Amino acid sequence: MTRIAPPPRSSSLAHAELTPCRPVRTTPAGPEERVTTVTDSSAIARPTSEFSVFDRLIGHEQVVFCHDEPTGLRAIIAIHSTALGPALGGTRFYPYASDEAALEDVLNLSRGMTYKAAATGLDLGGGKAVIIGDPATLKTEPLLRAYGRFVESLHGRYYTACDVGTFSVDMDVVARESRYVTGRTVEHGGAGDSSVLTAYGVFQGMRAAALTTWGEPTLRGRRVGVAGVGKVGRHLVRHLVEDGAQVVVTDVAQAAVDAVVAVHPGVTSVADTEALVRADLDVYAPCALGGALDDETVGVLQARIVCGAANNQLAHAGIDKWLADHGVLYAPDYVVNAGGLVQVADELDGFSFERAQARASRIYDTTLEVFRIAETDGVPPAVAADRMAERRIAEVGRLRGLWLG
Repeated sequence: MTRIAPPPRSSSLAHAELTPCRPVRTTPAGPEERVTTVTDSSAIARPTSEFSVFDRLIGHEQVVFCHDEPTGLRAIIAIHSTALGPALGGTRFYPYASDEAALEDVLNLSRGMTYKAAATGLDLGGGKAVIIGDPATLKTEPLLRAYGRFVESLHGRYYTACDVGTFSVDMDVVARESRYVTGRTVEHGGAGDSSVLTAYGVFQGMRAAALTTWGEPTLRGRRVGVAGVGKVGRHLVRHLVEDGAQVVVTDVAQAAVDAVVAVHPGVTSVADTEALVRADLDVYAPCALGGALDDETVGVLQARIVCGAANNQLAHAGIDKWLADHGVLYAPDYVVNAGGLVQVADELDGFSFERAQARASRIYDTTLEVFRIAETDGVPPAVAADRMAERRIAEVGRLRGLWLG
């Protein structure tokens, strides 16, 4: 097999190595807690590159750094936009290699939530939070409650929910300190596990991609590779098997693979993601962490369609065009994985699974519309999705402005 050269790496944002800042104004948020608020650019020491802290935050309304020393809480809440309504996005609990990596992730994720809500037709803005650390060792009731007080301090500008490393039972704990929590357990009137409709929405997006590529909205007889079979991936596998697809899986946790194969004996597995993307696939579904479509991956990818649940799949600018130029149909991640957002957002009106599922079913039509715009405008689907979301933000958002809670 000849390896096709991947697209050139490009970035609109240079890496900034930040130097320590002098103290700035802080506002009490609870016992032993402080919300650090940037009051002006002179309060921040200049980074070693040409970019300042505010250059890093371009496009975001507010970024809050949360620290509670007694519990070990170190968290970042990023509110990208409230033009369409209060920001809603999950809390990711993850052992980032550095604070810089955590900041980069939360900024990217919160921006994606803005576009996800807009493209899905929700009257919500985009936000996200990350808690830095290993949830297996750091997650405690006091830490989650401390985090909840920070969420409460934003007075409804940001609603939180589950994400990687957090679950509905965790949201019940956070909700003991904050009114602005979704994704709670069914016992507490919530939507429960949001991965259920996330997977359902991805499946609908995949059906739309199949119709566009092969003329039929089904994966029957197609070979689909699913990378990551944890929260969302395992539910996606079920939909694919029921639709008659041949499914191949991989996961960094062998126990997750074993659990899926035990339930679906016809599913096969490979050692790792590298082996999966090199396999003879019709569809590749990245369902783990972001950056799944990097230079190495797209250079060896065999699939005709990429459609998965992971956020921020494009590792850098240019990959979306490369995929389109080489006949690979990319279903934009924030369009197809919006089912989870739909599910937790439905709690704001008193949760109804049937109503939420009906709305998540529309991801099929939304994905088809993205492909239509891409064809009409002569742009990759990722660009078409952005245009669709930005149009709604501009048309509806101007009626609202900044959400004050």
